[in-house]
Amino acid sequence: MSADRIVIVGAGQGASVATRTLRRRGYDGSIVLLGDEVEAPYQRPPLSKEYLTDRDESSLWLLPPAWTEANGVDVRTGVTVTRVDTSAGAVELADGSSLTADAVLLATGGRPRTLPAPPSPRIHHLRTKADADRLRDDIRPGARVVIVGAGFIGAEVASSALQLGASVTVLEAEAAPLQRVLGDRLGGVCGEIQRRAGVDLRLGTSVTDVRVAGDEVVVDTADGEVRGDVVVVAIGIVPNQEVAEASGLAVGNGILVDERCRTSVPNVYAVGDVANHYHPLYDTRLRVEHFDSASKQAAVAAQNMVGRDATFSDPHWFWSDQFGHNLQCVGHPDPADEIVFRGQPGSEEFTAFFLRDGSIRAAFAVDRAEDIMLARELISAGVSVPVANLSDPESDLFEALEMA
Repeated sequence: MSADRIVIVGAGQGASVATRTLRRRGYDGSIVLLGDEVEAPYQRPPLSKEYLTDRDESSLWLLPPAWTEANGVDVRTGVTVTRVDTSAGAVELADGSSLTADAVLLATGGRPRTLPAPPSPRIHHLRTKADADRLRDDIRPGARVVIVGAGFIGAEVASSALQLGASVTVLEAEAAPLQRVLGDRLGGVCGEIQRRAGVDLRLGTSVTDVRVAGDEVVVDTADGEVRGDVVVVAIGIVPNQEVAEASGLAVGNGILVDERCRTSVPNVYAVGDVANHYHPLYDTRLRVEHFDSASKQAAVAAQNMVGRDATFSDPHWFWSDQFGHNLQCVGHPDPADEIVFRGQPGSEEFTAFFLRDGSIRAAFAVDRAEDIMLARELISAGVSVPVANLSDPESDLFEALEMA
């Protein structure tokens, strides 16, 4: 495909990786990157961790001005895109102007899922740098922080709030954190990590209302009131698929794309949190909200936009740093799979392998990053490893990989 101009809608991880990949692959046409935030492109993982605790911006920025200038990339911030006119090859903006485009990449991400509650500066969601700045202003030593949701973002905010001297109560509707993904036993391990760190974790607690009462925020639950100075709602995100809908693209829990990150319309691609993609390794559709997937999909989309043939088939991988531990997961875990432990769950470090028909489908580990990297290769290769080898910490999994 010959593309004189590529327009990228979004300015986060996926958009930035696609931009860099296009230049690294030799694309010398025009690249215009449109972001709706006023900030230059930045990454989100530090927002709930080191940026929240230290306001250290050093790890945030993705496309420094010196790089974009040297590589001829036109980055426009504070710009709202309304639709893509796919018949005319134009990207339409909210101010009434438009940009011609030979190919378009939608990397529009998502927005926080909310609870029905009146707007209040004491009720926070964490998605943007500005959100993190406002939240940091409210988390002071002695502050009572109530977090709704015990997933990775909720746990990371809880960990950061404890570091800042606050007391933390976490409310989770399920019987264990991450129960739907990891199951009861591993979710229970995640819960124990939070409790050991000093979190007041309340499980099976459904929130019915959030309201402001004087200087406090009151969270109403089926078990009674929980009062705090700050409430953080961390119950997931909603994909920003409105531009795709207005453009006539196929959507459904995100923008539908194939394994090459192609949408239902030629020359329009989508990646990252907004992409509901077909994954050939699992023969199913998935929409995942992980940094690594956004990066890998973006590289694939960029290559396909300039005529190469690339597919996204890597096992999903994500991580979380919380309460002094590193948690990692790779693959597509299903609590119904057979689970084989390498080390004792709940101990200082261990790995859980999810098996289906003898093959490793996924792995989850606490402070055993090397096992996750190996599992990633084993999953991709479809290698079956004897249970005795998986469960023996002294067994060398490299040998199984080398024999694949």
